[in-house]
Amino acid sequence: MDITSRKNEKAVHMKKLGVSKEYRRISGEFLCDGVKLLEEAVKSGADIRQVFLCGDIQVEIPESARVFTVTKEVLEAVSPLKTPQPVVFSVGMARENLSGDIKNSIILENMQDPGNVGTVIRTANAFHIKDVILTGACADPWSPKAVRATMGAVFRQRIREMTLEELESAGREVPIYGAALSRNARDIRDVELGGCAVAIGSEGRGLTRELLSICSGELIIPMSPGCESLNAAAAASIIMWEMTGKQL
Repeated sequence: MDITSRKNEKAVHMKKLGVSKEYRRISGEFLCDGVKLLEEAVKSGADIRQVFLCGDIQVEIPESARVFTVTKEVLEAVSPLKTPQPVVFSVGMARENLSGDIKNSIILENMQDPGNVGTVIRTANAFHIKDVILTGACADPWSPKAVRATMGAVFRQRIREMTLEELESAGREVPIYGAALSRNARDIRDVELGGCAVAIGSEGRGLTRELLSICSGELIIPMSPGCESLNAAAAASIIMWEMTGKQL
């Protein structure tokens, strides 16, 4: 047994990766849990750093990863789940150049539910959306709950964080459309979205006036009378299908 104490420095590091956004940024790593995510990380060639095992799993872990067997108590202390799976592991955040234009990107503003953020990342990867861009007070896409919701897409999808000022500058080169319930919004089916970026706001408040002010136009998803709105992740999925999915 390699690690038997919850106070072990490696265990403390893994615990902090699961609970602290700031620590994840400083470390350049994020925490994952479960055999399925580990399989996806291996398949995607992710930078797996540290693996905690409590039991046998049928996954060929890269030699570059540091693997430790741990007690059940240590795994329970580190895992973000109430009922931990037999493996938790850390992955290095992508260090690739995330600059460039925002063509074929989905923008999330103030989307605070990590499950919705993770679902959008998963769908974006399925529909070949180039970038998922987060702005404002969005949930951390590298939090355990968001990562779990991506079902492994977090290891393959480009994720960027941009300020409103950066988006405004980028919008001079690439049209940005905002999803909004307004009289000025055009039916999504009537707008050519290829090569554009589209912004989705929080379910409760939608997009801010500040972000809408830099948009080239507003979009609406037609719905049955009496339906006010869709779940933010569901709306994003429909929009991303219109952007690139129909070309698959």
